[in-house]
Amino acid sequence: MPLDPQTASNIIMGAAALGAAFMAAFWLSLIIWTFRDSRSRARDPLLPILAALIVALLFLPGIVIYLILRPARTLEEEYQHTLEEEALLQSIEDLPICPGCGRRTKDTWIVCPNCHTRLKKSCPQCRKLMELSWNLCPYCGTASPGKRKENQILDDMIRSPTDVGEPAPEKLESLDKPK
Repeated sequence: MPLDPQTASNIIMGAAALGAAFMAAFWLSLIIWTFRDSRSRARDPLLPILAALIVALLFLPGIVIYLILRPARTLEEEYQHTLEEEALLQSIEDLPICPGCGRRTKDTWIVCPNCHTRLKKSCPQCRKLMELSWNLCPYCGTASPGKRKENQILDDMIRSPTDVGEPAPEKLESLDKPK
């Protein structure tokens, strides 16, 4: 069945019109996609407009240029990445370090297994772990033995020397008198 030239011309014109409509829709969708993608990747309000103009003017080469120059991450991905980094740094900083050798230790260790540095002490009353600098157990309120008691006046210290194992003041006076 032979096609007459008029019918073939109409078919070609219809296909060209469909092709042109498809290319126009594709071009417009690339401009819109570029604008939205650029807006999600940059804080600058002028950058999405500039990127959309490049794609609008250059079409396919414009989209290639945009894909090469666009930021690798969206603002949301960048925010998530920053949160992950902060969480990682926080978990690293929370780990205790031995003052002797600088290796990581655990909160429940009394002595560093690497360099044998004393890390904590246990309360003589309740046996819970205390920091070395603490003079008072925060769990039971017991004072550490051999440590100076806060707010104790000189008279109280003189009255109770038997706690330390020294002679009482009366005995000191008798020692000073000649026999």
